[in-house]
Amino acid sequence: MPTPHQIIVRPLITEKNTILMESNQYSFEVLREASKPEIKRAIETIFSVTVTRVNTLNVRGKMRRRGRESGYTKDWKKAIVTLAAGDRIEIFES
Repeated sequence: MPTPHQIIVRPLITEKNTILMESNQYSFEVLREASKPEIKRAIETIFSVTVTRVNTLNVRGKMRRRGRESGYTKDWKKAIVTLAAGDRIEIFES
């Protein structure tokens, strides 16, 4: 079983995710094999917050070209985590 730091690959900081933060939702790239309960436990362990909801989606890789060569970027999994009222993750605030 992977550790919490292995489950959460990286936080996603985009314009859309910044708007979601106002409604107490945060986005992360997570391990493709991770389930919603594992993601919830990992976020609660790492950031010491209370998670009320976890939504996940699989993001398909995009086609990319380099000259004549073409290929796809890797597929990955995204998790949108809703926190309890009053909880915040400080890493996003800076």
